[in-house]
Amino acid sequence: MSVVPAEALSGARRTQHGHPAAPEGPAPLAPRTRLRPALAAVYRAQLSRARVARIPLLFVATFQSVGIMVLMRGVVDGGGEARAVVAGSSVLVVAFVALNLLAQYFGRLRADGGLDHYATLPVPPAAVVLGAAAAYASFTVPGTLATAVVGCALFQLPLTHLWILAAVVPLAGAALAGLGAALGLLAPRPELATLLGQLGMSAALLLGVLPADRLPVAVQYARDLLPSTYGVEAFARTFGPDPDWAAVAVDLGVCAAVGVVSLAAATWAYRRAAVR
Repeated sequence: MSVVPAEALSGARRTQHGHPAAPEGPAPLAPRTRLRPALAAVYRAQLSRARVARIPLLFVATFQSVGIMVLMRGVVDGGGEARAVVAGSSVLVVAFVALNLLAQYFGRLRADGGLDHYATLPVPPAAVVLGAAAAYASFTVPGTLATAVVGCALFQLPLTHLWILAAVVPLAGAALAGLGAALGLLAPRPELATLLGQLGMSAALLLGVLPADRLPVAVQYARDLLPSTYGVEAFARTFGPDPDWAAVAVDLGVCAAVGVVSLAAATWAYRRAAVR
């Protein structure tokens, strides 16, 4: 009676040359990258892409906002209305890039199968959404600052507290970018994503630039639902001789909360679109 080797009992397999045979079944996948390194990688890639492809569009967004302020200069003399026009026109640059262009980007990415590429990478879905949103929001900083400086010169507003844009741009940008990404990912066709992005930017234009007290009451309630409204209000308050910093902090807090909700909705929409 022959004795069975221990290697055979353990299930080890060898080729005829004595080398171990390849293990059966699929090879294990690489571990998923942690959120922070993945977010940094997506952010750098998107920012580099945006610098090349979006500079003309950023110029258009800035020129559009400056043109609106020039037109409003003939209607608005000063005071609270001038502050609203300058603040709304500055944040409009963020809406044009972070909401409108990001909705188009994710709508096209979904239609062209680009989501399949991201789905094969060991990158958390939140990193893709947050990285793209942060890159598009960061890209608006020069245009927003230029618009604010020109607006202050047109309406004789102080430049003292323009540093508040360091908080307004990322918070309003996060809220608008999350909304834009969600619209682009949920739209069944890229044409519809473009339409929704344009409508969102038009809402930011009409409800953010025009002084609130000149709007009908029903429209004022609609204005409160727009994510960028609270960034506009926070920025406009800083133009006063004695800004109410508590109210500014409340507006920025609401903007941050809306940004968290909109980015979470965009992450959910990404997961939903990636598995289809």
